[in-house]
Amino acid sequence: YRFYDPSSGEILLDNLDIRQYKIADYRRQFSIVLQEPVLFSTTIEENIRYGRPDATRADIEQAARAANAHDFIVNAPEGYQTMVGERGMQLSGGERQRISIARAFIKNAPILILDEPTTGLDPNQLEEIRNLIKQTGKEKTVMLSTHIMQEVEAICNRTIIINKGKIVADESTENLQQKYSDAII
Repeated sequence: YRFYDPSSGEILLDNLDIRQYKIADYRRQFSIVLQEPVLFSTTIEENIRYGRPDATRADIEQAARAANAHDFIVNAPEGYQTMVGERGMQLSGGERQRISIARAFIKNAPILILDEPTTGLDPNQLEEIRNLIKQTGKEKTVMLSTHIMQEVEAICNRTIIINKGKIVADESTENLQQKYSDAII
């Protein structure tokens, strides 16, 4: 996300060193879902709209449906106008995470970064969200950071293992599963 520039070497995006992009233009290329969702003390609708300020209500509902959040939202006391409270504390961890996923989906950036995206989801929602992320990966570049092998197996077609800042493996997920069947990737 370019909080820091490389101290050596380069990182390329579309064959261009990221330092050559204006920071705002560069960041528009990414949607991010963090392990601990960041929500604002406003409505559910506004928290999703933050991903794309010009989004219509229909866009917001479509993103919520895609993130498997619409049903719990319409059953909330005031639906999409329900206040989430400071840092989203009026919602469960899984509900906060699904709103964060909806926000990433509504932004519709070409690169989706997921940091432990299924944290806080109950087992019934895991498979649905995994399938959704895998489907999204057919249209976008998805970068997944996780310690859960099931996430890697369900979502990724290529896995890169980094140890102490160095790439130690870069292969298809299937090949790595066979090599490291008893290791955590």
